[in-house]
Amino acid sequence: MSTLSRLACTVCDGDTPPLTSAEAAHLSPEVPEWRILERDGIMQLERTFRFRDFAQALAFTNRVGDIAEAQGHHPALTTEWGKTTVIWWTHTLRGLHRNDFIMAARTDELAHSHAGDN
Repeated sequence: MSTLSRLACTVCDGDTPPLTSAEAAHLSPEVPEWRILERDGIMQLERTFRFRDFAQALAFTNRVGDIAEAQGHHPALTTEWGKTTVIWWTHTLRGLHRNDFIMAARTDELAHSHAGDN
């Protein structure tokens, strides 16, 4: 279990600054399969998970949705035949927060537990 996945997400407001590139790079080794991308000036974490078929990808997507809803922190999810792409960022900050890395680590754990279903 990742150290990050055991941490609690914290509430962010408009006064909370997004992570700097250096801070995000420092947390990246905790979620090594995730890429930090910048879209429209917003840093985001992205990873694509592969599955045998659409049904498994959809089941994984729903599990990610469950953990997102429980934390009140929602990713962009794209489900296709045999794969789900998950993108975490903090919308209110227009960038990354430690919460995004926590949720990426939790998503990795879901994928690991879901791997037995593949």
